[in-house]
Amino acid sequence: MQHKRLAWAFLAAAAAGFASAEDSDVAQLTKDTFDDFVKSNDLVLAEFFAPWCGHCKALAPEYEEAATSLKEKDIRLAKVDCTEEADLCKSYGVEGYPTLKVFRGPDNIAPYTGQRKAPAITSYMVKQSLPAVSTLTKETLEDFKTADKVVLVAYVAADDKASNETFTKVAESLRETYLFGGVADASLAEAEGVKAPAIVLYKAFDEGKNTFTEKFEEEAIKTFAKTSATPLVGEVGPETYADYMSAGIPLAYIFAETPEERESLGKALRPIAETYKGKINFATIDAKSFGAHAGNLNLKTDKFPAFAIQDTEKNLKFPFDQEAEITFDAIKKFTEEYTSGKLEPSIKSEPIPETQEGVTVVVAKNYEQIVLDDNKDVLVEFYAPWCGHCKALAPKYDDLAAQYAASEFKDKVVIAKVDATANDVPDEISGFPTIKLFPAGGKGSPVTYKGSRTVEDLIKFVEENGKHKAGISPAAEAAAPAASENAEEKEDAKDEL
Repeated sequence: MQHKRLAWAFLAAAAAGFASAEDSDVAQLTKDTFDDFVKSNDLVLAEFFAPWCGHCKALAPEYEEAATSLKEKDIRLAKVDCTEEADLCKSYGVEGYPTLKVFRGPDNIAPYTGQRKAPAITSYMVKQSLPAVSTLTKETLEDFKTADKVVLVAYVAADDKASNETFTKVAESLRETYLFGGVADASLAEAEGVKAPAIVLYKAFDEGKNTFTEKFEEEAIKTFAKTSATPLVGEVGPETYADYMSAGIPLAYIFAETPEERESLGKALRPIAETYKGKINFATIDAKSFGAHAGNLNLKTDKFPAFAIQDTEKNLKFPFDQEAEITFDAIKKFTEEYTSGKLEPSIKSEPIPETQEGVTVVVAKNYEQIVLDDNKDVLVEFYAPWCGHCKALAPKYDDLAAQYAASEFKDKVVIAKVDATANDVPDEISGFPTIKLFPAGGKGSPVTYKGSRTVEDLIKFVEENGKHKAGISPAAEAAAPAASENAEEKEDAKDEL
């Protein structure tokens, strides 16, 4: 995401040391103990880490807390020090730290895709331990309703195979997000005030539950779940940002510095949120802690409260006038104008360079002209001026541009860069530097580079993924530092949520 699937910069909390082996509920594994541990435990979450990794240090106390919570449920957490067990980590395809994987035996392995806070880890792994749909009875239904923040229960007759199969398919695809249960007892459905087939989403906020009584179709149920599981006026924070960014609908931010002001504004704007439920998400955000994110929405970062709407799919920003008072009437009118297409997005851009030399400089105002030129393969580095990895890459990237400029592909390949902190770009950027190739004839499907940052490897990437297959013989380059620049996940995180 400049936004999607992001970890916030502020997610990297203060580093904390690993608990001692004696006190820890996290099993420290080696190549000699790993297989036996995975075989002897039905469900294992394994962290592959490096002691020097800042993100690993931030995760450590959360991981320990989750391990203690899950131990009583017979779900084990383990860790592997990849500086000591390099071969073991390599055998599981570990390329960055921390890498977390879910093991159901040695051959059934899946990546962990949840958040990295203890409650989220616990919730995720509990979901993994349950069947896609838990069969519920009168004795188990009440406890299941509050087993997680959001649960979905289908009230379906046992002989209604079509509805049961559809609900199970949805549950299997969303099991990492929600808990799913099934009730076949018609009397329980009647007690809930529904007639089978129906789905009730129980939640620990807003009105407490929502009911789905339409025809059981997968997409309809998924839409119902996502819409109903989102608070009318939620809160943007480390545990929710990624979900808002991947929701597929715009997000309206309400910036305020105090809990009281956030509560007051949220209450005042709640009727607007109800009107646009399922079309625009509304959420407050702590301006004292995360006010810098206002700058990413083209708002001033020192004047609150503030309001803005972000099109999360196209990364378009619509800031509300910060000189105007945030009132129900003002935001109602602003939101109506936004939904009717009457508002123009605010676009942050540096001036277009008068001349181009070496690496082509892209800004928001010439992005379409350069990056989306359908006749050329365009390699773009999205960077930040303060990013250390970007500075280390710069001489190599300059060399790459010079070599292509002197080659037979000089009119078919463009080596470009854009300061993603000073220009609005429509691309998904999760850290710096991010390098993408926009191939000729395939601008809608850019390819993200994940290899080593050497001139030789970048040339190979352009050749293999570009339309023009622009392979050139790389000139000699200076030896790169021994330590991998890619070793720690997210490297220089974006200074945004």
